[in-house]
Amino acid sequence: MREYFGRSGRAWARGLLVQAGWKRDGVRDDGWNDPDAWDDDKFSPSGGFRLPLTYSGIILVICVLFFFVRVLAPVFAFNYLALNPSFVASRPWTLITHMFVHANMEHLFFNMLFLFFFGTELERRVGESRFLQIFIISGLAGAIGQMAVVPTGYMMGASGALYGVMGCLAVIAPEIKVLLFFVIPLSIRAAVVLFAVLDFTMMGSADSIAHMAHITGLLAGLAYGGMLKDRYRYRHR
Repeated sequence: MREYFGRSGRAWARGLLVQAGWKRDGVRDDGWNDPDAWDDDKFSPSGGFRLPLTYSGIILVICVLFFFVRVLAPVFAFNYLALNPSFVASRPWTLITHMFVHANMEHLFFNMLFLFFFGTELERRVGESRFLQIFIISGLAGAIGQMAVVPTGYMMGASGALYGVMGCLAVIAPEIKVLLFFVIPLSIRAAVVLFAVLDFTMMGSADSIAHMAHITGLLAGLAYGGMLKDRYRYRHR
C-alpha cells in the first residue's frame, strides 16, 4: 500500500527562511500599528521571563509528541492517527490527527521549521484563533484533495496545512521575502507560484509525496487570505 507523507524536507522546505517583521531602531516594525502578540504576557508576575504558549507552539509540541508515538508504537500511529481513505468513515478523527504525525525526523524537522517561520508570523498578524482555523481548514482541504486523486494509502504530515498558511500570508502580507536555499531572495508570492508549479509537475511521479494535498491546501489558504485581505493586508506608508 502506497504511503503519502507530504515530506516537506524534500518537497519545499529545505533552505527556506522568511524575512518578516523588519526591525527599525531596535523595534519590530508592525505595518498595521497593532499590538504585537509576542510582547503580551511574556513576563511572569514574579519578574521572570516566560514564553507565551500560542497555538503554533501547541501544534509544534503535539507534533513532537506524536512523533514519539510514531516511533514507539508505529502500528497504532498508522492505524489510528494517520489518514487512510479506506478507513476514514470508521476513523473520522484521522482527518485531523494525520496533520500532527510525521514519517521521520527529516519530515518533522522541516515541517516544524516551516511552522516556526511562517506559522508564527501568520499567527502574529491575524491572531491565534484565526490562525488555527486557517491551519485546520487547509489541512482538511489537503486531505480531501489527495484522497480525491489517490484513494488508497496512508497520509500523514502538516504540509497541506502549512501550504495554506503560506498561501494566506502571500495574500495578506505580500511584502514578506523568503530566502530559497538560504541564498536566493524571492517574494512570498513568487515562492507560492514556484512551489505550486513544482507540485503540479511532480504529480504522478511516484515519489511518495502528497502533491495534491499541497496544492489544495494552498488553494484553501489563498481563499481564506482573500477573505481577510481588506482587514489585515499591509498598509504601505
